[in-house]
This record gives sequence, C-alpha cells and structure tokens, in this order.
Amino acid sequence: YPQIFYALLRWQPFSIKAGEYGIPAHASMQQIIDILHSGRIIQRNVTLAEGLTVKQTLILIANNIYLTGDVTQVPAEGTLLPDTYNFLRGATRDSIVKRMQEAQQKFMTGLWEKRDLALPLKTPEEAVTLASIVEKETGVGTERARIAGLFYNRLKIGMPLQSDPTVVYVITDGLGHMGGKRLYSKNLEVESPYNTYRNNGLPPGPIANPGRAALEAVFHPEAHEYLYFVANGTGGHVFARTLDEHNANVAKWREIRKEMEK
Repeated sequence: YPQIFYALLRWQPFSIKAGEYGIPAHASMQQIIDILHSGRIIQRNVTLAEGLTVKQTLILIANNIYLTGDVTQVPAEGTLLPDTYNFLRGATRDSIVKRMQEAQQKFMTGLWEKRDLALPLKTPEEAVTLASIVEKETGVGTERARIAGLFYNRLKIGMPLQSDPTVVYVITDGLGHMGGKRLYSKNLEVESPYNTYRNNGLPPGPIANPGRAALEAVFHPEAHEYLYFVANGTGGHVFARTLDEHNANVAKWREIRKEMEK
C-alpha cells in the first residue's frame, strides 16, 4: 500500500537522508521507516590492489556498477595510491580517481619530506618509479627493502636495472601483465626507454601504482652488497653478490621450473 506508506512517512518527526538502504525481505512498514530513520546508508567500495597499472585501474573503475559517469582525464601512471575507497552509490568515477590521486600525493609528501638525503633520488617521481619496479618484482613483503637496496647498488655502479616488469609494461602497452604468457629473451630487445635491459638508470616514469610498503622500502632500503636475484620457485627470490653465484642460482631455478612444468 504505497499511499499508506507515504502518509506514514509524512507524519514522521524526522527527515530522511537520501541514499541506498538495505531493506530485508518481508519487512513491515514500520521496520522500513526505522531503517530510513537510522540513516545507515549502504557504503560501496572499490579496491585498488598494489601494483595495478592505470589501465587496469580504469577497467576496474569502469566495471563498478555503483559508480556513475566516465573518467574524463586519464591519470598519470603511478599517481594513484592502492587502497580500499568507500563511496555512496552514484558517486562519480572522476571523484574516485581524484581521491586516489590526493591520497598518493599526501602519502608521498610525508615520505619525501623525511627522506634520507643520501638516497640518489632527485624527485618524488623518481621514488615512485623505483617503487613501482620493486612492487612488480616481488609480492613478498620482507623482500621489498632488499630489492630496493639491490637496485640502488646497481644504480650506484651504472649497472642496468634489468627488470623484467619494465619490459612487460612496454610489450603490453601499459597493461602490465602477460596474461599467463612467458617473457622470452627476444622480448628483452624491445626498443623503448622503459626497457631497463637496454637503458641504464631509471625508466622515464612508473610502470604501475606502488603501494605504501613498496614506497616505504624505497625510502628505507636494506643495506647490503647484492647485485643479482632470481626466483626461488616459492614466490620469493635468491640473492647473490657475484655473477658466478647468480648463474648458479639461475641454473637451480631452471631445474625447479622444469619440475614445475611437468
């Protein structure tokens, strides 16, 4: 009886906050009125995982049915902070992107102001670039500071970073993942300033949106003498100081991979 329900609402001594409410099945009119009176509007959310590229993020946002509108300006790579963002149904996609950018800028400002001036970082953008590579190289939290330190060691002696994820970023046109396909040695020859096998130093910009832990690792790297690392078959890596040690680790990894592929 809609007319009765509307009449009851008009007689209520409170205003109703516009929004999306969860109404259980078979709820009575009074129960519905109580829910509307509570103001407990449903919070929707979108989660930007660490290491997603801008392209992946825009797909994620576009597919969220509770958001409205289009993203009118594509954000620069690395300018979005991975996190879970709550919103009310009907929020615009532009507003979510803006919040991601503001969160990243605020977090980076704090790190940059307190940075160790001995770190070879000329700009906050360079820090984000290196952090994005660290983010894509490992999902093991305890390794991030070690890998950051390893890349600093390479930069210090003019050794190419030789990071596979930078090549993946190029050959996938910024998507950032191979879809289960393997990266081959021929791919490492691709012509691009982002290819850290062919170019020394950092690439021109980030290759993903790094999370807080990867950003912190770049500002607080582990001090060591490692220059090489390779997968260990369990999600982590084995580190080496010399090329001979590294080649032995690579040989072990190849044997592990053969067993895994059987």
